Amino acid sequence: MDNIRFDIKADFDEYKKVFLEKNAKLNLISKNDEKFLFEKHIYDSLAIKLFFEKYHIKEAEILDIGCGGGFPCVPIAIEFTDFKVVGIDSIRKKINAIEEMKNVLKLSNLDVICDRVENLKGKKFDIITSRAVADLSKICEYALPLLKKNGYFVAYKSKKAFEELENAKKILTKYKAKVREIISYNLPLEEVYERNLIIISY
Repeated sequence: MDNIRFDIKADFDEYKKVFLEKNAKLNLISKNDEKFLFEKHIYDSLAIKLFFEKYHIKEAEILDIGCGGGFPCVPIAIEFTDFKVVGIDSIRKKINAIEEMKNVLKLSNLDVICDRVENLKGKKFDIITSRAVADLSKICEYALPLLKKNGYFVAYKSKKAFEELENAKKILTKYKAKVREIISYNLPLEEVYERNLIIISY
């Protein structure tokens, strides 16, 4: 089990304030989760640092599929300023909320697109992320065609990661993709809350 080590930037205080303002109107996360905004959402989003460090990735263009309320794309853009981050989601109110957060926080390395990911043509990315969107087999169908050769798809998954992997074997074979590894970590909560990053590449 890996531990995440990072110094949270002061920018996250402003981000939390702006996010909670938006959440009061749009319900981007549940009201019960608001008190665990850092532990369940920001910390979890930044767990990708475990992957960046292990694979020596210093900069990249990242696509976040189904970015929803901005996780993980906004925390990644705040913490890793050398990375170009693109979030895509088909729900306009969520994209508008991220746009407003981006403007308040002056995140010049973040762009968002309001569309279905299957409509994204002619562009490939170094890294693709997805968190709380769909079963791994389904999200692989969206992600793998948009992944550059030598790129990585990083899927944020719960303790059911291994079960989802079993269901995704046919899709991985179809695209000649393979699981490089699964990086496990726990969220900083009182109860054990296991999370996994499934690292997939060609």
